Amino acid sequence: MDYKDLANLIFPDVKDISYYEEKYPERNLEEGAIVTRFAPSPTGFVHIGGLYQALVARTIAKKTGGVFFLRVEDTDQKREIENGVTGIVNSLKDFDMAPDEGMITDEKEIGNYGPYKQSLRKEIYQAYAKYMIEQGKAYPCFCSQEELDEIREKQTVAKIRPGYYGVWAKCRNLTVEEMAQKIKNGEKYIVRFKSPGREDRKIKHKDVIKGNVDFPENDQDIVIIKADGLPTYHFAHAIDDHLMRTTHVIRSDEWLSSVPLHLQLFHELGFKAPKYAHISPIMKNDNGNKRKLSKRKDPEAAVSYYKEEGIPVDAVKEYLLNIANSTFENWRRANPDKKIDEFDFQLNKMSVSGALFDMVKLLDIGKIVISKMTAEEVYENALNWAKEYDKELEEMLKNKEYAIHVFGIERGNKKPRKDIAKWSDVKENIEYMYDDKFYEKVKEYPYQVINDKESIEKILKLYIEEYFDENDDKQTWFDKIKELSGRLGYAKEVKEFKENPDKYKAHVGDVSTVLRVALTGRTNTPDMYEIMQVLGKESIIKRFEKAIELL
Repeated sequence: MDYKDLANLIFPDVKDISYYEEKYPERNLEEGAIVTRFAPSPTGFVHIGGLYQALVARTIAKKTGGVFFLRVEDTDQKREIENGVTGIVNSLKDFDMAPDEGMITDEKEIGNYGPYKQSLRKEIYQAYAKYMIEQGKAYPCFCSQEELDEIREKQTVAKIRPGYYGVWAKCRNLTVEEMAQKIKNGEKYIVRFKSPGREDRKIKHKDVIKGNVDFPENDQDIVIIKADGLPTYHFAHAIDDHLMRTTHVIRSDEWLSSVPLHLQLFHELGFKAPKYAHISPIMKNDNGNKRKLSKRKDPEAAVSYYKEEGIPVDAVKEYLLNIANSTFENWRRANPDKKIDEFDFQLNKMSVSGALFDMVKLLDIGKIVISKMTAEEVYENALNWAKEYDKELEEMLKNKEYAIHVFGIERGNKKPRKDIAKWSDVKENIEYMYDDKFYEKVKEYPYQVINDKESIEKILKLYIEEYFDENDDKQTWFDKIKELSGRLGYAKEVKEFKENPDKYKAHVGDVSTVLRVALTGRTNTPDMYEIMQVLGKESIIKRFEKAIELL
C-alpha cells in the first residue's frame, strides 16, 4: 500500500486538483493589477480595525484596476453568531465599500471564483488535502484530546516549546499500512500537514509594510482538516488565496508570526505565494498607556457605532486614510475638493507602529465633510439617519422645504458653517429654529455684557417698533442695529468702544448679542440675518415679545 492508496481511502470521492486549477484560472487583468480581499469570520461585530483593513485593500485594488472581494471565513462554526455574515456585508455597504466579488447578502454572491463562503468549499479543501497525502506531505493523526493534553503537559514540565512536532508528533512516523488499518478499524482522526521545517533554520521575508523580517522556520505539524471534514484557517487561506488569485494579503499584524507557516504551505502545495502586508492595529491612549482598541471596553471599536452616532461615511474613510498614509493630510489640504479615490495611496508608506485613535480629529473631519454638502444633501442624510435612530428629529424634518431653508443658513459660501460633526448633532443644532421646540426648551436667556432687564427691554422694544423690517437687505439690517445702538448710548463700532471704553456702556456687538439671545436662546449661532430670513416676521416678533415678557 502507498500514499496514493491511503489518500483514496480517506477521500474516495473528491475531484483531482487539476479540475479546480482549470475552473479558477489566472485572472485576465492588466499587468500590475492587484487582487485583494477582506476575509473576516462571522464570529462577532465588525471591528473598526477590520473596516480599516478593508479600506486599505479596496483602495489598493481600485487604484491598480484590480479586484477587491469579500470572502467569509466561517469554518469555525461553533463560534459563528446569528446574522454574522449579514453584519459584515452591511458594514461594507454602509461605508460605500461593496466588493467587486464575493458575498453581497447572507446567501447571495457575485463573481466567478466562488463559493466565497469557506463552509461551502469543503470538497475543494479535501481535494488539496488528498493531494498532500498522495505526496507524503500530510497524514492522518489518531491522537485523542487526552493524548494531546499529556504531550503539552510533558512539554510544559520540561520547559520546551509546546506543539505537535518532531519527536512529539506521535502519528507522523506510522507506516501507511498502520494508518490504513486504524482507519479501517473506525478510529477517529484528523489530517495534519507534515512540516519539512526545522526550528533552527531561519526564513527571510519581505513584508510590504514591515519591510525585511526573519523568523525560525515552521516545524509544527498543524491540523489541516478537522474531524468535521472542514479545514483549519491556515490551510483554507492558502488554497483560497491561490484559487481566487489573490496577489496581496492585507491583514492585521497579529498574523505576522504565521508567515513562516503560510509561506511553507504555499510552497508545499506548489503555489506561488501572494505578497503579505501586515497592518499595525489602531491604538487608544488609556491614561498615558497605548493599547489596542478593545471590543469590550471601547464603543468606537464597533463599526456600528459610527452609523449609530451618524458620523458621515466619508469622514470615517478620510480619517482612516489619514491614519494609513501620513501624506494624506497634506494632499487633502492641497486638494480640498477632490474625491479620496484620487489620492495616490501607497502600501509601503503605512506606519509600522499602531496609530492612535483620535475621536476629536475624526469629528473635526466630520465638520469639514458636512460643511461642504448642499442643504439638500444635509437634509437627506439627516433624515435617513433620523428614520433609524431619532423619531423626534424625523418628525421635525417632515416639512422638507422649511428644513432645507434651515440647513441652507451659512452654507455654500467661502466659509460655510462647521457646527455639525455628525447626524446626531443635528437636532441640538437646529431645534431653536422650530417654534414649538424653542418655547419648550428655552428656560432662561443667557444674556451677556448687557444683562440688566431695563436695557434689554429697551433694545428689544425699540428694535421691534422702529427698526425691524423683514424686507431689509443684510447691510441695511446691520446699519439699523448700529443706529439703534448709537441711539441707546452704545458704540456703533467695536473699534470706537475699544478706543474710548469709558464713553460707552457697551458696543454694537453686545446689542446684537441681546437680539441673538432673545431670538434663539443661544449666544452662539450661525449668521443672525439668515436665521431671521428663515424664521419670518411673525415668529421673530413673537419671540422678542416672549423674551420681554420673561424679563
